[in-house]
Amino acid sequence: MSIDHNQALFERAKRVIPGGVNSPVRAFKAVGGTPRFVQRAQGAYFWDANGKRHIDYIGSWGPMILGHGHPAVLEAVQKAAIDGFSFGAPTEREVELAEAILERVPSMDMVRLVSSGTEAGMSAIRLARGATGRSKILKFEGCYHGHADALLVKAGSGLATFGNPTSAGVPPEVVQHTLVLEYNNLQQLEEAFALHGKELACLMIEPIAGNMNFVRASVPFMKRCRELCTHYGALFVFDEVMTGLRVAFGSAQSVYARSIPGFEPDMTVLGKVIGGGMPLAAFGGKRAVMEQLAPLGPVYQAGTLSGNPVATACGLATLKEIGKPGFYEDLGRKTQSLIRGLQAEADKAGVDFCGDSEGGMFGFFLFKDLPQNYTKVMTTDNARFNTLFHGLLDRGIYIAPALYEAGFMSAAHTDADIAETVAAAGEVFKLLSK
Repeated sequence: MSIDHNQALFERAKRVIPGGVNSPVRAFKAVGGTPRFVQRAQGAYFWDANGKRHIDYIGSWGPMILGHGHPAVLEAVQKAAIDGFSFGAPTEREVELAEAILERVPSMDMVRLVSSGTEAGMSAIRLARGATGRSKILKFEGCYHGHADALLVKAGSGLATFGNPTSAGVPPEVVQHTLVLEYNNLQQLEEAFALHGKELACLMIEPIAGNMNFVRASVPFMKRCRELCTHYGALFVFDEVMTGLRVAFGSAQSVYARSIPGFEPDMTVLGKVIGGGMPLAAFGGKRAVMEQLAPLGPVYQAGTLSGNPVATACGLATLKEIGKPGFYEDLGRKTQSLIRGLQAEADKAGVDFCGDSEGGMFGFFLFKDLPQNYTKVMTTDNARFNTLFHGLLDRGIYIAPALYEAGFMSAAHTDADIAETVAAAGEVFKLLSK
């Protein structure tokens, strides 16, 4: 009888790590079964503790846009590591990465590097409050901006009330200034600004919400967010930790700018792709706002490992590769090919299915039509999704182990990988149709 090394590792991990994992979704709690412990990865694949190969559509939840172990990135990281892991002092590479980010996201005049998306989101809100002198913030249900206390909030019982904590350990008074609205609900947006607009420091939004699978803000909704923030003097903060440099060269804000002339946010939060898989994130905005940060201004923010020399080397090498001509066109073609193939197989089996994608990010639902908000997403049939997840996993296809997470394509995925994925999904859809 063969030993399941994934199961053995999981049992061992649960004795020393809460839930056996260092980030909750990895535990497979939503889908059941045993997490796959990754031994190594290369290109579009990883191999688990049993030596089984999987086609990877998570890619470390977005950063691995080039695939795992890209030669140019690997070389840059190895060279940087030889020079030193961390200095606690500035390096030229930090400046180079900041310049590269600003070139790609021109809505920002200045940027500060940090170590995680949560840190970047938390710092952006503190800066917005400091720059405006206001306390209240507005976010949307289903948008995830990291696990800072003020952001772990669900909608209140009515529009005039503020949010309630969604995690133990977050006192109600910590979230009393956080207003939570329904995503893509224009009426709620108008009413919220009419009631609280003059007290709002910022509106923070994921332009494509990747933690309710893949739900994009409509163009009219995004346009109105921008107009209301401008009118009431609230800062418009784009959380592009997931979408930044993933969905387009200029990130999601450049996608909206195609439909809304002159569109840009006041501040942007970035992560994932800009670090190429290393712990690195950033937040940035207009010069007048960013100069409120210490050591220039009164808003304090600091980090021992911010701008880490190995992480910045990884990020710079990644940005250089994805900046090559035709990169995003090819990535987007592959992602669209996957979604079209999955749709065709679902249609053939008579299974309700809909999908959407932008650049190298995608999502799908076992619905006839794409949902527009978190309430609709929550009506997904978990049992059917779990059947799909495990059916694909058994066939060597690794998608997110939760129906609320987006998927990610990499440049390393081939047409053959996509065909293998679509064929596997076709087999599982037949099981779902019975």
